Amino acid sequence: MCGINGILNNSHKEEGLLKTELAKMNQLIFHRGPDDDGFYIDTSGSISVAMAMRRLSIIDLSTGEQPMYSNDNNIAIVFNGEIYNFRIIKQQLESSGVIFKTMSDTEVILKLYEQKGVAAFKELDGMFAFSIHDKVKNKVFIARDFFGEKPLYYTKTTTDFIYGSELKSIVSCLAKTPAISKEGLNLYFRLTYIPSPYSIYQDIFKLPSNHYIDFDLGTDQYSIHEIEKPKSTEKQDISFCSAKKEVYNKVMESVESRSVADVSLGTFLSGGVDSSVVTHCLSQITNERVETFSIGFARKDYDETDKSQVVAKLVNSNHHEFIVKEEDFKNGIDNILLNFDEPFADSSALPTYLVSKHASDYVKVALTGDGGDEVFGGYNKYYMGKLNNKYTSIVPKSVHKRILKLSSGLLNTKDDNRGKRFRVNRLFNAFDYDGNQYWNIISLAFSDSEKSQLLKHNYVITDTFAEFKEKYNQQNPKSLTDFRMIDKNVSLEGDMLVKVDRTSMLNSIECRAPFLNKSIWDLTNSLPESYLLNGWNKKYILKEAFVDKFPPNFLNKSKQGFGVPVGDWLRGSLRPELESYIAPKFLESQGIFNDAFIGNLVNKHISGKEDRSMQVWCFYTFQKWYLNTYLMLN
Repeated sequence: MCGINGILNNSHKEEGLLKTELAKMNQLIFHRGPDDDGFYIDTSGSISVAMAMRRLSIIDLSTGEQPMYSNDNNIAIVFNGEIYNFRIIKQQLESSGVIFKTMSDTEVILKLYEQKGVAAFKELDGMFAFSIHDKVKNKVFIARDFFGEKPLYYTKTTTDFIYGSELKSIVSCLAKTPAISKEGLNLYFRLTYIPSPYSIYQDIFKLPSNHYIDFDLGTDQYSIHEIEKPKSTEKQDISFCSAKKEVYNKVMESVESRSVADVSLGTFLSGGVDSSVVTHCLSQITNERVETFSIGFARKDYDETDKSQVVAKLVNSNHHEFIVKEEDFKNGIDNILLNFDEPFADSSALPTYLVSKHASDYVKVALTGDGGDEVFGGYNKYYMGKLNNKYTSIVPKSVHKRILKLSSGLLNTKDDNRGKRFRVNRLFNAFDYDGNQYWNIISLAFSDSEKSQLLKHNYVITDTFAEFKEKYNQQNPKSLTDFRMIDKNVSLEGDMLVKVDRTSMLNSIECRAPFLNKSIWDLTNSLPESYLLNGWNKKYILKEAFVDKFPPNFLNKSKQGFGVPVGDWLRGSLRPELESYIAPKFLESQGIFNDAFIGNLVNKHISGKEDRSMQVWCFYTFQKWYLNTYLMLN
């Protein structure tokens, strides 16, 4: 079940008009749920409640229709997502006398809410966005899951509170397209994406993960609350051997819980540690051959299908491998990028879309390794963050400034080799003597000083992350736990999960991430950091927990990730389009960019004088959104 929409209206719109608006919102997200739709409209109060959903049938195919109602019809729910522990909760409720009419997880949420109110939300293990209308309390509650796997946008006008799974549905209901958000714009050009609570539009927000909206229909006011308070990250006294066994058991249990479906299921297998572990676990749980899917690249320095082939052979999966060429990406690039509804510059969205597209011919659900790096400490940037503490204690600030000048020479290259030279240069620029090192590390596009040159002064926010530092108490992050917490709340929610949700849903396929499990997250937060990052050995305890299930040294092989040579494309086939985006008249009409700065940066990249792949791609995807979405709506 994969898309919801809603309108809370105080201007006494007729039921027919509300139904028409909901139908329009639903049609725009048809791809999220092509199997069914449902509508709920209540105009009995001073504020009308209109809720709708589109359904991708995964569990309880015959009796899982929505909206769903309580026995007395005083409570109604529309739900997007999956609740993985719904059978356990259902058994507990049945033992207390609760009677169920369906086999669906939607009814479990409804019955649990009837018993416990909003306290029920923290008991849910799953990915979800749902809204509940409670007539007795005269309220609407709108909730989003712990990690933010499922999206939820909202806005408030003088007459309506509008919410939905995708931006396009909300914008379609507004009389006028909102202005560009300065906060969203600045975050985008720092990070290459926009994390909650912001969107690219002023006054349209993302509900943060692990939060719910309490909308009072009596006062026409709302408040936002955290569902579950963060647990203590105090480290437990546990032996590595015991911790390793617990990790193994919890990962196996999580994969099993996320394999419950009444439709065909498989895995996305890249050959990296995370997807390989998930595929192994699924092969141990099911009696059928696992369907596995991987993408290969015609350009060999980007191709890593040899690793996925090893795992596929090991588990005897029914393996599907698709070799793609540059033309396969370029032909669908507008469809992929514009479906995000706002600028989004993670280029790995392109291969993620293609593997989802191919897999959708065989399965409706795919397990992925997403979240493994955040949960188990698998990113290079984690020891880059730790390296900062050592570097700044040894290298004087004056010497560091001279090193920066030398590192800038790494950008002088014509080849986009996965942006490696850019990343090394970024590492040296990230070293910080004032506590900003990790915030610099996660900034994949422009630094604050570069951003101030890129944007016209009326758009610039000087300290992009000030609000995030305060909100998450991360003014000076130093530990691995600090880094992982920032990633959970910013990078995972704003980038990784957005990428997977939009590209998979565009192909009407549901992706599930077993590593994104509150129980596993709480466990890894309680372990000594050396169990996760042991010297240079990332994801140490996860690899040790499964080391005997794979060939010797397989889990320690380097994995480069889902990279695509966008820098090369911007110098080649995409160059004419890119050059049109820096045309002086176009830039002047926009009034957003300093044309001299961006023109110089783009031309240096095109000529091969400097490798500015990530920054130019970030600019390119913004301009594509601006021209094909924003201007089209105005």
